[in-house]
Amino acid sequence: MPEIITDVLLSEYEVILAEVGEDATNEQIVAALVRDGDWTEQGASEVLQLAQKYGTSILRNALALASAMSIEDGTGGL
Repeated sequence: MPEIITDVLLSEYEVILAEVGEDATNEQIVAALVRDGDWTEQGASEVLQLAQKYGTSILRNALALASAMSIEDGTGGL
C-alpha cells in the first residue's frame, strides 16, 4: 500500500477522532466512522475493536503483509 494512502487515511481518522473528542465512547466513535468514514456500523465496530485489541505494532505488520499478498478485502466480509 503506497505511503501516501496510509498518510491520507491517518489524517482522515485523526480529524474524525478530534471531532468526537478525547473522551468519546466506543458508540460515539462508531457513529462518527459511519457518518464521516463511510463505514457500515458492523465494519466500524470491527475496525475499532481491532485497533483497541492489537494496536499499531501488530496492525502495521498485518497491513504490510496484506498489501504484499495483494489482499484488498479479507474474508471477514466487511
